[in-house]
Amino acid sequence: MSTSPSLTHAAPALPWIRLILGMGGACALPFFITNYHVFQASLVLCYAIALVGLNILIGYSGQISLGHGAFMAIGAYTTAVLMDKFEMPYWMTIPIAAAVCLAVGFLFGLPALRLEGHYLALATFALAVALPQLLKFKHLEFLTGGVQGIVIMKPESPFESLFGLKLNSDRWLYFFTLAVTVIMFVIGWNLIRGRVGRALIAIRDQPIAAASMGINTPLYKSLAFGVSAMFTGVAGGLSAILVAFVAPDSFTVFLSITLMVGMVIGGVTSLPGALYGAIFVQFVPNLADQISKAAPWAIYGTLLILFMYVMPTGIAGALRLLGQKLRALMT
Repeated sequence: MSTSPSLTHAAPALPWIRLILGMGGACALPFFITNYHVFQASLVLCYAIALVGLNILIGYSGQISLGHGAFMAIGAYTTAVLMDKFEMPYWMTIPIAAAVCLAVGFLFGLPALRLEGHYLALATFALAVALPQLLKFKHLEFLTGGVQGIVIMKPESPFESLFGLKLNSDRWLYFFTLAVTVIMFVIGWNLIRGRVGRALIAIRDQPIAAASMGINTPLYKSLAFGVSAMFTGVAGGLSAILVAFVAPDSFTVFLSITLMVGMVIGGVTSLPGALYGAIFVQFVPNLADQISKAAPWAIYGTLLILFMYVMPTGIAGALRLLGQKLRALMT
């Protein structure tokens, strides 16, 4: 059956239309919800950045990490220390946190090259277990605040209003987080669609063939670790600014596992899936707690099993399949 010319010309424009509508809705959102929900929406954006980084490592390079909560902690503490000890502007701390996590992730990736599969997962798991204890180390308390953590001042909005609408601190930080999120998603999209992304996919699918084609496998694997840590560090820095507090117990192993769950639920090898997974991570535990105060994690586990049974390729994969079926019906 032939395809309608109008549908053929409209198809390439659909992603741009969805993008414009999505950005318009995201910009209007904070003016229609409470300050608490604005704060929650900002945290969703933070998790989305972290999940993009985790997706680059696991989905595109084929490596496994159960320790990305540690990189999020490094980014958060870098931002908190710079703001608290050196009185640095909050916006300036984000690129520094990104650079620090990029270096740490790259250096961690070098010895991790000797490990694969569950051995690499255990190594990253050990990092997630060790770092919170290191942050509590008494000889580092002058810098990290020890068990009590670090309290930082929540930035105020530089503008009183936007288009005649009141712009308080929570709304301003939402727009700041949204701007950083857009930048990080653009970086991730260009990285994945470019030469580096093609090299990572080749290493993931056929490592021997990739090496025989001249791809520097050790370099690209370490680079994937570094870039992934950089994304997670940016998310950690933003979360520190939003919450205005960091503490070791905020970055336990459970955070690393939660990020892994969010990536799988959203959809592996999908940038939009990072946003869907972030929404799941932020709101589903609260929903489970509202359903049952006695056994919220039982509800959470049931919902997780249900999601994986109904959508084995993640939310992004399910939506993609639904779109293909709708286009098939329309042609």
